Amino acid sequence: MNFKILKNSIAILSIIILLTSCGEKNASAETHEDEHSRSEEIKTVTFSKSQYALAGIKTGGIEQRNISDVIKLNGKIEVDPSNIALVSAQLGGYIKTAGLIIGTPVKKGQVLATIENIAFIDMQQDYLESLGKLQFAKLEYERQKELREQDINSEKTFQKVASQFKILQAKVSGLEQKLDLIGINKNNVKSGNISKTVNLYAPINGFIKSSNAIIGDYVTATDVIFEIVNTEKIHLELNAYESNIKSLVIGQKVRFSLANENNFKRAAIIHQIGKASGNDRVIIVHCDIDETSMQGLLPEMYVKARIESSTTLQKVIPSEAIVTFDGKDYLIMEQNKSDNTIIFNLIAIKKGIEQDGFTTITFSETELNNTHNIVIQNAYTIISTLKNSLGGDEDGHGH
Repeated sequence: MNFKILKNSIAILSIIILLTSCGEKNASAETHEDEHSRSEEIKTVTFSKSQYALAGIKTGGIEQRNISDVIKLNGKIEVDPSNIALVSAQLGGYIKTAGLIIGTPVKKGQVLATIENIAFIDMQQDYLESLGKLQFAKLEYERQKELREQDINSEKTFQKVASQFKILQAKVSGLEQKLDLIGINKNNVKSGNISKTVNLYAPINGFIKSSNAIIGDYVTATDVIFEIVNTEKIHLELNAYESNIKSLVIGQKVRFSLANENNFKRAAIIHQIGKASGNDRVIIVHCDIDETSMQGLLPEMYVKARIESSTTLQKVIPSEAIVTFDGKDYLIMEQNKSDNTIIFNLIAIKKGIEQDGFTTITFSETELNNTHNIVIQNAYTIISTLKNSLGGDEDGHGH
C-alpha cells in the first residue's frame, strides 16, 4: 500500500515539473517576442496633427550630387626655416647680463645678452698692433716701390717688402672680420676703446622660444643660448603616404582644422610635395596657409586636414536630416499621413563624406523606393519624442 502511494506521488511530481518547465519556455518565448516587438516598435513614431504643426517639420528627397573623394591627412603647423634663428657666442665666454625670458618678443638688432671673455681683449690688442705694423709696412712698401722704379734697390728687396705688406693686409682684414663676427666695432677699437664684453643681438624679429642664458654660466661657441622664432610666416606640413601621392598635385586646395576644432573651415594650398623617406615611407606635403585662416595658429600645433580629389555622383541628404539613436545613424521617413496622425519610420543608414552641408549615405538594410518624404528639417524633435516615449536617457537607451 505504501509502495502504491509513493508511486502515485512520483507521478504527480513529474507532471508538476513538466508543466513548470513548459511554463518557463512559454515565458521565455513571450519575452523574446516582446523584445523583438519593441525592437520593431522603436523604428516607428506617431505624431498627432498638432504635434506635427508645432514641430515645424519639413520633408524633402535624397539628391544626387557630385561629391569629391576626400584624402584625410594629419600634420602640424611649422615655421619657415628662414624664420628660425639660433643665437650663440662666437668665441664663447661668461654670460654677464641676460634679462629675456621665454615668450618675450624681440626686434632684429635688439641686445639679448652680454658675454665676457678675456680673449676679446687679446683680439683687439692684436688688431691694434697689426694695424700699426700695417701702416709702417705700407710706407715702406711705397718707398721701396719708388726706389725700384728708379732702379736704386734690387728686385729681391722690393718683393720682400711687398710680401710683408700683403701678409699684414691679410692679417688686419682677418681680424676685422673676427671683430665684426663677435660684435665689436673696429672703429671703436681704432679710437682706443677696448672692451672685455660683447653683445649678442637678435638676428631676426620674433619671440624667444628657448633660453639657456644663466648669468655667470660659461658657454662655448657651439652652445645655443637663445632660439628665436618668427611666427608671422608659418606653413602647414602634412604627413602623406605613397598611396596618397597619385591624388595630390601642387596648387590643390586643402581644408584643415586644429585638434580642438570640429570643422574644416581653415584653408591652405599645396605648394610642394616631398619624397618618401624613412622606414614608414612618410611624404611631407608643404602647404601655404590662407591669410584668412591664420588666427590662433602657433608652431607645433597639430592639425587634421581634408584634401578633395576626383568627384563622383553620389546619393546625399542634408546633414541635419541624419539623426543618431542607440549609437546608430538614421533617416526619418514620413510613412503615412491621415487626417489625425502622421507616422514616421526610422531608416538605418551609413554616413559617408560630408561636404557643403550635405552627407553621402548608403542604406544599411534595403533601398528606399520612395525617397521624397524624408524629414530634412527638425528631425531631432521626432527622435526626442521617441526617447521620451521609451523613457530613455539622452542617448536613447531605454530603462
